[in-house]
Amino acid sequence: MAEKLRLMAVHAHPDDESSKGAATMARYVAEGHEVMVVSCTGGERGDVLNPALDRPEVLANLSELRKQEMANAAAILGVSHRWLGFVDSGLPEGDPLPPLPEGCFALVPLEESAEALVRVIREFRPHVITTYDENGGYPHPDHIRCHEVSVAAFDAAGDPDRFPGQGEPWQPLKLYYSHGFSRAKLIAFHEAMLARGLESPYEEWLKNWKDDRPDVMERVTTQVECADYFDVAKEALRAHATQIDPESRWFAVPLELQREVWPTEEYELVRSLVDTTLPEDDLFAGVREKVRV
Repeated sequence: MAEKLRLMAVHAHPDDESSKGAATMARYVAEGHEVMVVSCTGGERGDVLNPALDRPEVLANLSELRKQEMANAAAILGVSHRWLGFVDSGLPEGDPLPPLPEGCFALVPLEESAEALVRVIREFRPHVITTYDENGGYPHPDHIRCHEVSVAAFDAAGDPDRFPGQGEPWQPLKLYYSHGFSRAKLIAFHEAMLARGLESPYEEWLKNWKDDRPDVMERVTTQVECADYFDVAKEALRAHATQIDPESRWFAVPLELQREVWPTEEYELVRSLVDTTLPEDDLFAGVREKVRV
């Protein structure tokens, strides 16, 4: 093997990496490649979403607990991990929406946060980067900022005139947006659960799906088969114990049903400096040939 391939997944908060593309990462680790997760923030303003842990002492120590949870999840997935070092913006609620807290990630100048990510890119030298689309996957201010920072850093990392003090230039070859639950996937799981006489956790979700809301499957270019690693992804998600209710719909669909009905994770190729043919089934399509692994 001339060179291991390297994949970097850029996320807004700890736990995002375990709910978005985790099985893909576990697959590439198992194949012998190097995978790094970058968390833009520490998730300091997250809520405790597991009722069993919603206790004063947990809330008082949430920042440290989230660091340990992230370390546990990274170990389960077999990935390396870096904190980008910015502060969680929180999810503003109310009408009108309150202002974001001073100094939070979403308010840091883009040039500053992009420089921090460029430094990590030049150190790790990924061939492929994954991040969120322009909507952030959902409109959390940190997810949207994560998208903006990732795109800016992808474009700047290989330019010797940009951030010259942040390491030797390195140009990643492909940039993807990861896509989670699509309407097509929800329907497939919903119908499969009902056909097996099981209660579907998606009935209300589908009823509330607006007819004019586009399905992200229309944007998907790449489906990575990773069903053999769904169990690893779920274990990593459970490691974020303060953030994940073990009784929630994240765990409602049996793994064997998931593997049978929808054995892939979905991505959208948005930048490619190598030749590839769409649709793809591999994030490293075209990269393998160029790097001669």
